[in-house]
Amino acid sequence: MPERDMKSMCPSAQPEMTGSRVLGVVEGEAGARVRYLSKPLPVDGKVLNLVTPMRPTEVLRIAADCATTACTNFDGTHCTLVQRITRLLPPVVSTLPACHLRPTCRWWHQEKAEACMRCPQIVTTTVAPASVQREVAEPPHL
Repeated sequence: MPERDMKSMCPSAQPEMTGSRVLGVVEGEAGARVRYLSKPLPVDGKVLNLVTPMRPTEVLRIAADCATTACTNFDGTHCTLVQRITRLLPPVVSTLPACHLRPTCRWWHQEKAEACMRCPQIVTTTVAPASVQREVAEPPHL
């Protein structure tokens, strides 16, 4: 299937989004890292109950269909979130992590290895984010 015909997936999505599935599990607190699952796991009531009372996006990295223009991080062509990630955050791995999402990942197709080298440090919802995390998360004011 040509790349242009494939649905792009967002690797930092919300559980209620179309096509949502668990990409990985967040390990640790300060300096948390994502441990990627070897196979995707559908986001369903069973998975959501496992992480209660936490918010799913505090302990799970969820991938879902890219919302494109419905997302505040999409500028009409690119994901500005991954642009901020690659500009503001240092790499945390030196080789590409094993990731089942890569063939359809918007971040990979847009920023290639630069995104993947930073991806393990991304936690979608952080309770007490550092200033750089807040800066990365802040969508552009369009």
